[in-house]
Amino acid sequence: MKRSLTALGFAALLVLSGCVGYDAPVVPPTGFLYTNTQAPIDIDADQTQLGTKRGESTSSTVLGLFAWGDASVYAAANAGGITTIRHVDYKYNNILSVYATFTTVVYGD
Repeated sequence: MKRSLTALGFAALLVLSGCVGYDAPVVPPTGFLYTNTQAPIDIDADQTQLGTKRGESTSSTVLGLFAWGDASVYAAANAGGITTIRHVDYKYNNILSVYATFTTVVYGD
């Protein structure tokens, strides 16, 4: 029985560790119970001109079982009427790992 619980705990740790990794130049802190953060995706922010327009696109998930939405840069640019993209940010919101949203924010002209 103890061996089964150890194996189950290791499997849970392995599965949950995939939630921690990010592939962005800036990774804001995440909270265990609640997260509401925003960060840039670009790495040359010191040379960035935002432009006159802004567009957003969002995808959401419930319990990691159901996911919907289009958080692509293309969808965000279309939403803002942007044809020249100058900068991209993202927003991440997570409540108890029950409901989460990822929003791509595009700036440009």
